[in-house]
Amino acid sequence: MILVKDCSMARAGSSTPHYETDTPVLYEVDGPIAWITMNRPQFHNAQNSQMTYALDRAFSKATDDSQVKVIVLRGAGKHFSAGHDIGSPGRDVNEDFSRIGLLPTHTDRQGAEFLYTREHEVYLGMCRRWRALPKPTIAMVHGGCIAGGLMLAWVCDLIVACETAFFQDPVARMGIPGVEYFAHPFELPPRVAKEFLLLGERMSAQEAGTYGMVNRVVEAQELENTVRDMAGKIASRPPLGNWLVKQAVNHAEDLRGKHTALDAVYHMHHFAHAQNELLSGHTLGGLDAKAMAHANKAEQKA
Repeated sequence: MILVKDCSMARAGSSTPHYETDTPVLYEVDGPIAWITMNRPQFHNAQNSQMTYALDRAFSKATDDSQVKVIVLRGAGKHFSAGHDIGSPGRDVNEDFSRIGLLPTHTDRQGAEFLYTREHEVYLGMCRRWRALPKPTIAMVHGGCIAGGLMLAWVCDLIVACETAFFQDPVARMGIPGVEYFAHPFELPPRVAKEFLLLGERMSAQEAGTYGMVNRVVEAQELENTVRDMAGKIASRPPLGNWLVKQAVNHAEDLRGKHTALDAVYHMHHFAHAQNELLSGHTLGGLDAKAMAHANKAEQKA
């Protein structure tokens, strides 16, 4: 097993992150399948920049390996991903990393430009990059797939979930219209997408399957074997054919407006951040990971 490590560049801001691991992503190749594992189980695989750039290196490594035909993305611990890191000691929003897009550093930007620049790279840009990679990808989802976790699953070509998994985007509670990679109305029917966002409630894997957001729902003990079998079958097909299938379907989605919709809602997302900062001095409306988790638990008990 190869451990994908991350090294941040120059420090910025007043708060230095304390990473609980040097290996936020694990990378393993088994035959024609690359297994990429988010490895922050202590924080339910919350995505900081350390993890995001490590994910990008892992996807790049799998793309460059001619023996790899299919890529599986999964999470260590209890959950696939609890979303963006908005509260762990490893939150590194002020850090500068070696960027993969033609974008400037965000660390010398002020006001709304700070987050707008950063998230163009680490969220919108990364998701588009991963969606377009030339090999089939499968998200193997267990536990929670929340907010930013949705983005990681949605950029994959297939999603296989265990029967106890759930999906949720509760960020309207912060006054924000969904996560930065706004694929909601392409993954769900419009009215269902509105309910999903406005109520912010959990959607079971079974319900997600009825809308076509999830390909298969299986028992927890069958999750890995099901994904392995599917990946093996796909790997037996001609690689160019698999790539062309991806391009064909992605192109059809973009003709339906996905690319331009993502651009438009990205700007709405950052308008919401700016409004929050003007009113409360906090881009998330004063809410952090603990407050969101508390509200979620209270809602589940109600």
